[in-house]
Amino acid sequence: MGAAIALTACQSAPSVPRRNIALHQEWLLQPGSEVSGYRVVGGLGDISIELGGRSARAPFLGQVEPTDPDCVAFTSPEVPGYLFRMCGLKRPRLGPVEAGDAIGRGEILQFAAMRRQPDGTWAMVEPAMDVLERTVSR
Repeated sequence: MGAAIALTACQSAPSVPRRNIALHQEWLLQPGSEVSGYRVVGGLGDISIELGGRSARAPFLGQVEPTDPDCVAFTSPEVPGYLFRMCGLKRPRLGPVEAGDAIGRGEILQFAAMRRQPDGTWAMVEPAMDVLERTVSR
């Protein structure tokens, strides 16, 4: 029994698959693009918040999925039809999270709110202040 417990404790967490976000609006430059060898970390529609190394938190109970090396997508049944993209977080926590759980730390958070469109794509929308406050609350 002791060996089984030890083996279970050493296993890595299940992998969370990468999520592809089909945007309703298409811009040439997106987070993850490159300009003269420099990686783009924000884009049109993103809100930039100086975290100063502090944590970004889950604004609601939900799910965190990777979208590219620098960004994650946060979705929640509490706000169906919305997706929040967060870029600039180091070693983000992936998978299910509770409201208030730390998702990751970073110097600057690039936050984008998106609403699902009837065709299944996502359109950028202005994020609600209370969602931003929940995300960066200490």
